[in-house]
Formats: sequence, structure tokens, C-alpha cells
Amino acid sequence: HDNFERLNMPAYHPARDAQDSFYVGKEWLLRTHTTVVDVHVLDRRRPPMRALAYGHCYRRDATDATHSPMFHQADGFVVDRGVRFSDLKGVLLAFVHAFFGPQVRARFTPSYFPFTEPSAEMAISCVICAGRGCAVCKRSGWLEILGCGMFHPRVLEMAQIDPERFTAFAFGMGVERPAMLKHRIGDIRLFYENDVRFLGRV
Repeated sequence: HDNFERLNMPAYHPARDAQDSFYVGKEWLLRTHTTVVDVHVLDRRRPPMRALAYGHCYRRDATDATHSPMFHQADGFVVDRGVRFSDLKGVLLAFVHAFFGPQVRARFTPSYFPFTEPSAEMAISCVICAGRGCAVCKRSGWLEILGCGMFHPRVLEMAQIDPERFTAFAFGMGVERPAMLKHRIGDIRLFYENDVRFLGRV
């Protein structure tokens, strides 16, 4: 319920398919995203509020250099009066410049997530080739690093928060991908091999 319905994903949503999610019973599954933590915070606190969540997530992905069925995700949100998409952009740009450096450019492109409206994906200029185009960015010069948007009014309503009085932005990203880019790590599987020498580098 919290993983889907509370985030505006109805019963027929494709993310609920057993091909995408790990079900451990008819009604139980391993969490597919840390956005589910947002629901618990929204239920237990009253605006204004700010929260960050971090944890393991599980999806039915084929294991390769950039995908793993288990990964870490970080989510964040702000609920207050007058929160705007421009506030979200400012927070994310500050993060990108602090993490990757001030030379990195960012762009936001429209996207779709059931729990945000409007929704966007944030991409950064490739940190490997400085945006010129390489194999890592598939010659595009850009790397998508996170999804974001303004919480859908229904998500706020289900938490007994009036969307006429309060607005909220939210974002979520895998933790491994930015670390791979920053430290030029070519294979996500290295994070899970328990090699102390490798882990001490990151």
C-alpha cells in the first residue's frame, strides 16, 4: 500500500508488475524506492517539514556494469507554504556543484512520476568527457542522475495535508551512479564485492 497507492500508483500501474518488483508474498514486496519513507514522514509530522531518506531498494534488473537488483537510493523533500519548482532546482544545483564541481552544467527535462506533478529528470554534463560526448554518456554529453518534481496534490491529501495551503518538492536518486561518476568506477558490482581496498577509495 505505502509503496504504491500512497504514492498515487494505482493497481494497474506497470511498476507493480512482478516482472519489475520482488514480491515475497501476495501483499508483500521488497521496497522498490525510498520514496515510501516520505509517506511515513508525511504521516507523522506536520508542515513545515524537510526530510532526507536513504536505504536499500530492490528491482528486477539484470545485473551488469550499470544495473543491480539491489541498490541504494537517497530521497529528499520539503513541505512548506509557497515551495516552488525553482526552489527544487536551486537545491539540486547546489548539490551538483558541491559534489561534482562548479564547472558541471545541469539541465531539467520533463518526465513522469505518478507522485509528482510536474515531474522532471535532472541530467548533468558528462564528468568524463566534459560534455563533448563519449562512451559513458553514449555520445550525448549528458548523464541523467535523478528524478524530481512537485509532490502531487493527492499524495499530500492522503497525508491529511491541504495542497491549497502547502506545496512540496521531492527528489530521488540512486547513490551508486553519482559515486561511479565522481570516482570513475566502471562497474557497479564492485560496490558489493566487499573489497576493503576498493571501498576505502570511495
